[in-house]
Amino acid sequence: MDISESRKKIDSIDKELVKLFCERMETAKDIASYKKENNMPVFDGERERALLNNIEDMAGEYGDAARRLYGSLLELSRMYQNKMLKGASQLSENIRNAVKNTPQLFPEKAVVACQGVEGAHSAHACEKIFEKPSIMYFKSFEAVFQAVGNGLCKYGVVPLENSSAGSVNQIYSLMAKYKFSIVRSTKMHIEHSLVVNEGASLSDVTEIYSHPQAISQCSEFLAGLSKEVKIIPCENTAMAAKKVADSKTKNIGAICSEECSGQYGLEVLVNKVQNSANNYTRFICFSKDLEIYPGADKTSLLLKVPHKAGALYNIMAVFYSLGINILKLESRPIPESDFEFMFYFDLDVPVYSDKLSLAIDQLVQSLGTNNIKYLGSYREA
Repeated sequence: MDISESRKKIDSIDKELVKLFCERMETAKDIASYKKENNMPVFDGERERALLNNIEDMAGEYGDAARRLYGSLLELSRMYQNKMLKGASQLSENIRNAVKNTPQLFPEKAVVACQGVEGAHSAHACEKIFEKPSIMYFKSFEAVFQAVGNGLCKYGVVPLENSSAGSVNQIYSLMAKYKFSIVRSTKMHIEHSLVVNEGASLSDVTEIYSHPQAISQCSEFLAGLSKEVKIIPCENTAMAAKKVADSKTKNIGAICSEECSGQYGLEVLVNKVQNSANNYTRFICFSKDLEIYPGADKTSLLLKVPHKAGALYNIMAVFYSLGINILKLESRPIPESDFEFMFYFDLDVPVYSDKLSLAIDQLVQSLGTNNIKYLGSYREA
Protein backbone atom coordinates (compact mmCIF):
# COMPACT_ATOMS: atom_id res chain seq x y z
CA MET A 1 0.00 0.00 0.00
CA ASP A 2 1.43 3.38 -1.00
CA ILE A 3 1.08 6.60 1.00
CA SER A 4 -1.87 7.89 -1.07
CA GLU A 5 -3.91 4.81 -0.12
CA SER A 6 -2.99 5.31 3.55
CA ARG A 7 -4.04 8.96 3.37
CA LYS A 8 -7.38 8.01 1.83
CA LYS A 9 -7.90 5.61 4.69
CA ILE A 10 -7.02 8.34 7.21
CA ASP A 11 -9.50 10.72 5.53
CA SER A 12 -12.23 8.09 5.74
CA ILE A 13 -11.50 7.46 9.43
CA ASP A 14 -11.45 11.20 10.16
CA LYS A 15 -14.85 11.57 8.52
CA GLU A 16 -16.25 8.99 10.90
CA LEU A 17 -14.45 10.53 13.87
CA VAL A 18 -15.93 13.97 13.18
CA LYS A 19 -19.39 12.46 12.84
CA LEU A 20 -18.99 10.62 16.14
CA PHE A 21 -17.58 13.74 17.82
CA CYS A 22 -20.65 15.75 16.81
CA GLU A 23 -22.89 12.95 18.09
CA ARG A 24 -20.97 12.94 21.37
CA MET A 25 -21.40 16.70 21.81
CA GLU A 26 -25.14 16.41 21.07
CA THR A 27 -25.37 13.75 23.74
CA ALA A 28 -23.43 16.02 26.11
CA LYS A 29 -26.14 18.60 25.45
CA ASP A 30 -28.79 16.11 26.58
CA ILE A 31 -26.76 15.35 29.71
CA ALA A 32 -26.45 19.09 30.41
CA SER A 33 -30.24 19.47 30.21
CA TYR A 34 -30.70 16.59 32.65
CA LYS A 35 -28.14 18.06 35.07
CA LYS A 36 -29.87 21.43 34.89
CA GLU A 37 -33.28 19.94 35.63
CA ASN A 38 -31.90 17.93 38.55
CA ASN A 39 -29.57 20.63 39.90
CA MET A 40 -26.46 18.49 39.36
CA PRO A 41 -22.90 19.83 38.94
CA VAL A 42 -21.23 19.67 35.55
CA PHE A 43 -18.02 18.07 36.81
CA ASP A 44 -18.16 14.47 38.04
CA GLY A 45 -14.59 13.60 38.99
CA GLU A 46 -15.27 9.95 39.79
CA ARG A 47 -17.04 9.40 36.45
CA GLU A 48 -14.24 11.09 34.47
CA ARG A 49 -11.46 9.13 36.19
CA ALA A 50 -13.23 5.85 35.55
CA LEU A 51 -13.85 6.80 31.91
CA LEU A 52 -10.21 7.80 31.29
CA ASN A 53 -8.91 4.61 32.93
CA ASN A 54 -11.24 2.54 30.76
CA ILE A 55 -10.20 4.38 27.60
CA GLU A 56 -6.53 3.84 28.41
CA ASP A 57 -7.09 0.11 28.93
CA MET A 58 -9.06 -0.26 25.70
CA ALA A 59 -6.40 1.56 23.65
CA GLY A 60 -3.60 -0.86 24.57
CA GLU A 61 -0.24 0.39 23.32
CA TYR A 62 -1.84 3.75 22.45
CA GLY A 63 -3.32 4.09 25.93
CA ASP A 64 -1.38 7.17 27.02
CA ALA A 65 -2.17 9.06 23.80
CA ALA A 66 -5.82 8.03 23.98
CA ARG A 67 -6.05 9.27 27.57
CA ARG A 68 -4.71 12.69 26.54
CA LEU A 69 -7.10 12.83 23.56
CA TYR A 70 -10.10 12.05 25.73
CA GLY A 71 -8.90 14.48 28.37
CA SER A 72 -9.32 17.22 25.76
CA LEU A 73 -12.72 15.85 24.69
CA LEU A 74 -13.94 15.89 28.28
CA GLU A 75 -12.66 19.44 28.73
CA LEU A 76 -14.57 20.57 25.64
CA SER A 77 -17.68 18.77 26.85
CA ARG A 78 -17.48 20.47 30.27
CA MET A 79 -17.09 23.90 28.67
CA TYR A 80 -20.11 23.25 26.45
CA GLN A 81 -22.23 22.07 29.39
CA ASN A 82 -21.13 24.99 31.57
CA LYS A 83 -22.15 27.41 28.86
CA MET A 84 -25.59 25.80 28.63
CA LEU A 85 -26.17 25.58 32.38
CA LYS A 86 -24.69 28.81 33.66
CA GLY A 87 -24.09 31.08 30.68
CA ALA A 88 -21.31 33.66 30.67
CA SER A 89 -19.49 34.41 33.92
CA GLN A 90 -19.57 37.88 35.48
CA LEU A 91 -15.87 38.24 34.62
CA SER A 92 -16.56 37.61 30.93
CA GLU A 93 -19.35 40.18 31.07
CA ASN A 94 -17.01 42.71 32.69
CA ILE A 95 -14.45 42.16 29.93
CA ARG A 96 -17.08 42.60 27.20
CA ASN A 97 -18.36 45.80 28.82
CA ALA A 98 -14.82 47.17 29.06
CA VAL A 99 -14.24 46.53 25.34
CA LYS A 100 -17.51 48.33 24.59
CA ASN A 101 -16.98 51.29 26.93
CA THR A 102 -13.24 52.00 26.54
CA PRO A 103 -12.48 54.90 24.14
CA GLN A 104 -11.37 53.89 20.66
CA LEU A 105 -8.14 55.91 20.86
CA PHE A 106 -5.38 55.42 23.40
CA PRO A 107 -4.73 58.76 25.17
CA GLU A 108 -1.88 60.98 23.98
CA LYS A 109 -1.67 62.86 27.28
CA ALA A 110 -1.85 61.48 30.80
CA VAL A 111 -0.40 61.88 34.28
CA VAL A 112 1.80 58.81 34.69
CA ALA A 113 3.57 57.43 37.76
CA CYS A 114 7.12 56.07 37.38
CA GLN A 115 9.63 54.84 39.93
CA GLY A 116 12.94 56.71 40.26
CA VAL A 117 14.05 60.12 39.08
CA GLU A 118 14.53 61.91 35.77
CA GLY A 119 16.39 59.65 33.33
CA ALA A 120 14.94 56.37 34.65
CA HIS A 121 14.26 53.59 32.12
CA SER A 122 10.60 53.58 33.19
CA ALA A 123 10.34 57.20 32.08
CA HIS A 124 11.76 56.34 28.64
CA ALA A 125 9.23 53.48 28.39
CA CYS A 126 6.49 55.93 29.38
CA GLU A 127 7.52 58.28 26.58
CA LYS A 128 7.33 55.36 24.15
CA ILE A 129 3.77 54.53 25.24
CA PHE A 130 2.39 58.10 25.52
CA GLU A 131 3.05 60.96 23.11
CA LYS A 132 2.84 63.69 25.77
CA PRO A 133 3.04 62.22 29.27
CA SER A 134 3.23 64.24 32.48
CA ILE A 135 5.49 62.06 34.62
CA MET A 136 5.42 61.98 38.41
CA TYR A 137 8.33 60.19 40.07
CA PHE A 138 8.05 57.99 43.15
CA LYS A 139 10.68 56.36 45.31
CA SER A 140 9.36 52.78 45.18
CA PHE A 141 7.39 50.49 42.87
CA GLU A 142 4.71 50.12 45.54
CA ALA A 143 4.32 53.90 45.65
CA VAL A 144 3.62 53.81 41.89
CA PHE A 145 0.78 51.31 42.42
CA GLN A 146 -0.54 53.39 45.31
CA ALA A 147 -0.47 56.59 43.25
CA VAL A 148 -2.61 54.93 40.56
CA GLY A 149 -4.87 53.27 43.13
CA ASN A 150 -5.67 56.51 44.98
CA GLY A 151 -6.23 58.48 41.78
CA LEU A 152 -3.17 60.73 42.03
CA CYS A 153 -2.01 59.41 38.63
CA LYS A 154 -4.13 57.98 35.83
CA TYR A 155 -1.53 55.39 34.80
CA GLY A 156 1.64 53.74 36.08
CA VAL A 157 4.61 52.29 34.17
CA VAL A 158 6.85 49.65 35.75
CA PRO A 159 9.40 47.07 34.50
CA LEU A 160 8.14 43.48 34.52
CA GLU A 161 10.98 41.33 33.19
CA ASN A 162 14.39 41.40 31.55
CA SER A 163 15.63 39.06 28.84
CA SER A 164 18.83 38.21 30.73
CA ALA A 165 18.08 38.89 34.42
CA GLY A 166 14.54 37.50 34.47
CA SER A 167 11.46 38.80 36.26
CA VAL A 168 11.30 41.79 38.58
CA ASN A 169 10.00 39.77 41.52
CA GLN A 170 8.59 42.70 43.47
CA ILE A 171 6.26 43.65 40.62
CA TYR A 172 4.61 40.22 40.64
CA SER A 173 3.97 40.53 44.37
CA LEU A 174 2.45 43.99 43.86
CA MET A 175 0.26 42.72 41.01
CA ALA A 176 -1.25 40.19 43.40
CA LYS A 177 -1.77 42.85 46.07
CA TYR A 178 -3.32 45.77 44.14
CA LYS A 179 -6.35 46.22 41.91
CA PHE A 180 -5.30 47.37 38.45
CA SER A 181 -5.54 46.61 34.72
CA ILE A 182 -2.71 46.40 32.18
CA VAL A 183 -3.50 48.65 29.19
CA ARG A 184 -0.22 48.50 27.23
CA SER A 185 3.17 46.84 27.24
CA THR A 186 6.42 47.72 25.52
CA LYS A 187 9.92 46.29 25.15
CA MET A 188 13.05 48.44 25.25
CA HIS A 189 16.62 47.62 24.33
CA ILE A 190 18.71 48.35 27.42
CA GLU A 191 22.40 49.27 27.36
CA HIS A 192 24.31 50.03 30.54
CA SER A 193 27.40 52.15 31.09
CA LEU A 194 29.74 52.67 34.03
CA VAL A 195 29.60 56.42 34.70
CA VAL A 196 31.65 58.64 37.03
CA ASN A 197 32.23 62.27 37.87
CA GLU A 198 34.50 64.25 35.57
CA GLY A 199 38.16 63.31 35.77
CA ALA A 200 37.70 59.97 37.58
CA SER A 201 39.43 56.83 36.31
CA LEU A 202 38.63 53.18 36.79
CA SER A 203 41.41 52.87 39.36
CA ASP A 204 39.72 55.58 41.48
CA VAL A 205 36.41 53.72 41.76
CA THR A 206 35.85 51.78 45.00
CA GLU A 207 32.03 51.73 45.04
CA ILE A 208 29.48 51.19 42.26
CA TYR A 209 25.77 51.90 42.70
CA SER A 210 22.86 50.58 40.62
CA HIS A 211 19.52 48.81 40.72
CA PRO A 212 19.72 45.05 41.50
CA GLN A 213 18.40 44.15 38.04
CA ALA A 214 21.09 46.25 36.34
CA ILE A 215 23.74 44.73 38.62
CA SER A 216 22.57 41.28 37.57
CA GLN A 217 22.57 42.27 33.89
CA CYS A 218 26.20 43.49 34.22
CA SER A 219 27.50 40.70 36.49
CA GLU A 220 30.26 39.57 34.10
CA PHE A 221 31.76 43.05 33.83
CA LEU A 222 31.63 43.57 37.59
CA ALA A 223 33.19 40.18 38.28
CA GLY A 224 36.02 41.02 35.88
CA LEU A 225 37.14 44.23 37.57
CA SER A 226 40.85 44.09 38.41
CA LYS A 227 40.39 45.21 42.02
CA GLU A 228 37.77 44.67 44.68
CA VAL A 229 34.93 47.15 44.32
CA LYS A 230 31.92 47.35 46.63
CA ILE A 231 28.67 46.87 44.68
CA ILE A 232 25.79 48.71 46.36
CA PRO A 233 22.16 48.19 45.27
CA CYS A 234 19.84 51.20 45.15
CA GLU A 235 16.28 51.92 44.07
CA ASN A 236 16.90 52.89 40.45
CA THR A 237 19.72 53.32 37.88
CA ALA A 238 18.88 57.01 37.47
CA MET A 239 18.94 57.48 41.24
CA ALA A 240 22.37 55.81 41.25
CA ALA A 241 23.59 58.34 38.68
CA LYS A 242 22.15 61.21 40.72
CA LYS A 243 23.89 59.89 43.83
CA VAL A 244 27.25 59.93 42.01
CA ALA A 245 26.66 63.46 40.70
CA ASP A 246 25.63 64.73 44.14
CA SER A 247 28.72 63.20 45.76
CA LYS A 248 31.18 65.30 43.70
CA THR A 249 33.79 62.59 44.40
CA LYS A 250 35.87 60.38 42.15
CA ASN A 251 35.68 57.13 44.12
CA ILE A 252 32.08 56.18 43.32
CA GLY A 253 30.45 55.22 40.04
CA ALA A 254 27.06 54.14 38.80
CA ILE A 255 25.71 51.71 36.23
CA CYS A 256 23.01 53.44 34.21
CA SER A 257 22.16 54.40 30.63
CA GLU A 258 24.43 56.64 28.58
CA GLU A 259 21.54 59.12 28.23
CA CYS A 260 21.19 59.23 32.01
CA SER A 261 24.86 60.13 32.41
CA GLY A 262 24.30 63.21 30.26
CA GLN A 263 21.25 64.12 32.35
CA TYR A 264 23.48 64.43 35.44
CA GLY A 265 26.68 65.74 33.84
CA LEU A 266 28.66 62.51 34.32
CA GLU A 267 31.33 60.91 32.15
CA VAL A 268 30.99 57.46 30.59
CA LEU A 269 33.98 55.45 31.76
CA VAL A 270 33.04 52.14 30.12
CA ASN A 271 30.18 51.75 27.67
CA LYS A 272 27.97 48.68 27.05
CA VAL A 273 28.86 46.77 30.20
CA GLN A 274 25.76 44.51 30.12
CA ASN A 275 26.34 40.75 29.77
CA SER A 276 24.37 40.46 26.53
CA ALA A 277 24.01 42.77 23.56
CA ASN A 278 20.49 41.34 23.21
CA ASN A 279 19.33 42.89 26.49
CA TYR A 280 15.64 43.86 26.59
CA THR A 281 13.31 44.90 29.38
CA ARG A 282 9.55 44.60 29.13
CA PHE A 283 7.47 47.33 30.77
CA ILE A 284 3.74 47.36 31.49
CA CYS A 285 1.43 50.37 31.69
CA PHE A 286 -1.56 49.96 33.98
CA SER A 287 -4.66 51.83 35.16
CA LYS A 288 -6.90 51.50 38.21
CA ASP A 289 -10.04 50.73 36.20
CA LEU A 290 -10.50 48.09 33.53
CA GLU A 291 -9.66 49.63 30.14
CA ILE A 292 -9.31 47.55 26.98
CA TYR A 293 -8.22 49.53 23.92
CA PRO A 294 -8.59 48.41 20.28
CA GLY A 295 -5.99 45.94 19.07
CA ALA A 296 -5.72 44.09 22.41
CA ASP A 297 -4.23 40.76 21.32
CA LYS A 298 -2.60 39.59 24.55
CA THR A 299 -4.19 38.71 27.89
CA SER A 300 -2.55 38.27 31.30
CA LEU A 301 -4.00 36.27 34.19
CA LEU A 302 -2.96 35.46 37.75
CA LEU A 303 -4.43 32.15 38.94
CA LYS A 304 -4.39 30.52 42.36
CA VAL A 305 -4.36 26.79 41.69
CA PRO A 306 -5.18 24.09 44.30
CA HIS A 307 -2.13 22.37 45.79
CA LYS A 308 -2.86 18.88 44.46
CA ALA A 309 -1.70 16.55 41.71
CA GLY A 310 -3.01 17.42 38.25
CA ALA A 311 -4.37 20.85 39.21
CA LEU A 312 -2.07 22.82 36.91
CA TYR A 313 -2.51 20.23 34.15
CA ASN A 314 -6.28 20.80 34.24
CA ILE A 315 -5.73 24.54 33.77
CA MET A 316 -3.32 23.97 30.89
CA ALA A 317 -5.84 21.59 29.31
CA VAL A 318 -8.37 24.45 29.07
CA PHE A 319 -5.97 26.52 26.97
CA TYR A 320 -4.80 23.51 24.94
CA SER A 321 -8.33 22.38 24.08
CA LEU A 322 -9.16 25.87 22.79
CA GLY A 323 -5.91 26.27 20.86
CA ILE A 324 -4.70 29.21 22.98
CA ASN A 325 -0.93 29.68 22.91
CA ILE A 326 0.70 30.35 26.28
CA LEU A 327 3.41 32.99 25.82
CA LYS A 328 4.58 32.89 29.42
CA LEU A 329 3.94 30.80 32.51
CA GLU A 330 5.58 31.64 35.82
CA SER A 331 4.87 30.43 39.34
CA ARG A 332 4.95 32.73 42.35
CA PRO A 333 4.75 31.62 46.00
CA ILE A 334 1.68 32.85 47.87
CA PRO A 335 2.79 34.84 50.95
CA GLU A 336 2.03 33.27 54.33
CA SER A 337 0.96 29.96 52.75
CA ASP A 338 2.26 26.41 53.08
CA PHE A 339 4.06 26.00 49.75
CA GLU A 340 1.06 27.18 47.72
CA PHE A 341 1.62 28.97 44.43
CA MET A 342 -0.13 31.34 42.10
CA PHE A 343 0.59 31.18 38.39
CA TYR A 344 1.09 34.10 36.03
CA PHE A 345 -0.04 33.51 32.42
CA ASP A 346 0.49 35.59 29.29
CA LEU A 347 -1.89 34.32 26.61
CA ASP A 348 -1.64 34.90 22.87
CA VAL A 349 -5.35 35.45 22.24
CA PRO A 350 -7.26 38.57 21.12
CA VAL A 351 -9.80 39.87 23.62
CA TYR A 352 -12.43 39.72 20.85
CA SER A 353 -12.05 35.95 20.40
CA ASP A 354 -14.72 33.57 21.72
CA LYS A 355 -11.80 31.37 22.80
CA LEU A 356 -10.92 33.82 25.56
CA SER A 357 -14.46 34.10 26.94
CA LEU A 358 -14.82 30.30 26.89
CA ALA A 359 -11.51 29.91 28.72
CA ILE A 360 -12.44 32.56 31.30
CA ASP A 361 -15.82 30.94 31.95
CA GLN A 362 -14.27 27.50 32.35
CA LEU A 363 -11.60 28.81 34.72
CA VAL A 364 -14.28 30.53 36.81
CA GLN A 365 -16.16 27.22 37.05
CA SER A 366 -13.01 25.25 37.89
CA LEU A 367 -11.25 27.62 40.29
CA GLY A 368 -13.91 30.02 41.53
CA THR A 369 -13.97 33.78 41.05
CA ASN A 370 -11.76 34.51 44.06
CA ASN A 371 -8.88 32.47 42.61
CA ILE A 372 -8.74 34.29 39.27
CA LYS A 373 -7.25 37.73 38.80
CA TYR A 374 -7.73 39.13 35.31
CA LEU A 375 -4.78 41.46 34.77
CA GLY A 376 -5.93 42.89 31.45
CA SER A 377 -5.98 42.54 27.69
CA TYR A 378 -3.70 44.84 25.74
CA ARG A 379 -1.27 45.20 22.87
CA GLU A 380 2.42 45.98 22.77
CA ALA A 381 3.36 49.54 21.91
